[in-house]
Amino acid sequence: MNKHHESTGPADSQQITLRGPAELADALPYLMGFHPDDSVVMVALHGGRGRFGGRLRLGIPRAPGEWGPVADQLAESLISGSERREGRPDGIVIFLCQDSPDGESGRLTMERLRPFAQSLRTACGALDVPVLEALCISDGRYWSYCCPDGRCCPDQGNPLAMPGTTVMAAAAAYAGIQVRGTLRDMEARLAPWQTPDAASEQQQALDRALPSLVPRILDERAKAEVAKETLALARTLIGRLGRTRPAPEAVSDFGDDQLISDDEAAAVILGLQDRETRDKAAGWMEGPDGLSALRLWRTLARRCVGPYGEHAAAPLTLAGWVSWSTGDEPGARVALAMALRADPEYTFAQLLHRACNEGLDPEMLRRCLRGDDGDDGGPEEATTDTEEGGPSAEAGAIKGPALHVRRVRPSANRVRGRGSARGRRATDAAGATPTTGRPAATRSGTARTAAARPGTPTAGRRMRDVRRYGRRGPGTRR
Repeated sequence: MNKHHESTGPADSQQITLRGPAELADALPYLMGFHPDDSVVMVALHGGRGRFGGRLRLGIPRAPGEWGPVADQLAESLISGSERREGRPDGIVIFLCQDSPDGESGRLTMERLRPFAQSLRTACGALDVPVLEALCISDGRYWSYCCPDGRCCPDQGNPLAMPGTTVMAAAAAYAGIQVRGTLRDMEARLAPWQTPDAASEQQQALDRALPSLVPRILDERAKAEVAKETLALARTLIGRLGRTRPAPEAVSDFGDDQLISDDEAAAVILGLQDRETRDKAAGWMEGPDGLSALRLWRTLARRCVGPYGEHAAAPLTLAGWVSWSTGDEPGARVALAMALRADPEYTFAQLLHRACNEGLDPEMLRRCLRGDDGDDGGPEEATTDTEEGGPSAEAGAIKGPALHVRRVRPSANRVRGRGSARGRRATDAAGATPTTGRPAATRSGTARTAAARPGTPTAGRRMRDVRRYGRRGPGTRR
């Protein structure tokens, strides 16, 4: 067993020393804020005692042929991101978390993922940063890919500690750190409805609203009126949610869904596709209104069903922004990663995802929104683009370090949602949580108009025009 020590927290705070794979495996949910199922997690270590630094999470690629290129990208992303924040890492710890389909073959899962672990170790070593430990966590047990000693790391693995019984659990409870369940659970609260009847009725409402709203959003003379209508309706829905005490998480989403009709949800979802409208809605980010707004954005994200999957990028980004603004960084990263999954070129999500992962203080953006909110609840300058379509932080918008967001562009042969290894880039630096998963709807299937059916060039082109970020130039997005 490798003997090394990792300490959590900054140097001037109370530190917890972790010894060996067992305590590392137990600490993972507390480091991430949730149980990262079906994920590869990489954590940078700094100094002789191995202080935890930046961390990065990505869904495990399904195709083994992608493991090598993905490993190279993850290693480069974590190391370069750490260099920008805390200096070059002195080591890296890797976790591969995936349960077996039958719940009884964790060892087979470990062996199946061994080449991926080796690719990650090789990629880090090629950048002169050693992997000090690589663990597989599956079916309630853990295995070390680095320890050859069968006495402490047997072939059948070691059982994970019982929840709440370790020194890390005690320290986390004392510090008020909570584990939010599994990543799958967190994503389920934001995922589109799967019940056929409910999803069909919501899609029909979107189909009805789209032919009347799209031409008005495209019309410069009418778009301001659409924005006012959208924001007024959103305020009404936020007030309605705010007057209803939120239930426990297990039933709260169902209760919120019942408070908003299909037609109301459709009108706000389509209205938020306009950049200026969405930026003004971002002003509802704190206090009771912020919590009610978060409930609304989650509800709207769940209503982006069928061919309207890309439309979820707007409410998911707003949900991520409110979560980050109110101190829920794990929730923010999950929502923003899902927004980028729905639309990899959604600039506002890229900007916020990078800012959250770089450890910037959201107060910079909150001050901007508070100081220029006007009657509509938010500034139009909160997020901007360059003429070439690249995101930037303009003077007078975000006061602080410039944010350089790496754009994620689909490759020519990429399949939406899963894609090639190069298409599914690790877009963030240390602390990032890029994810892969449910394929998003194709662009040609996002719009329905009276004159064109989904899948036709006219329909796809029409909705892309609506959803251009700021209309600053060709190819510019939100």
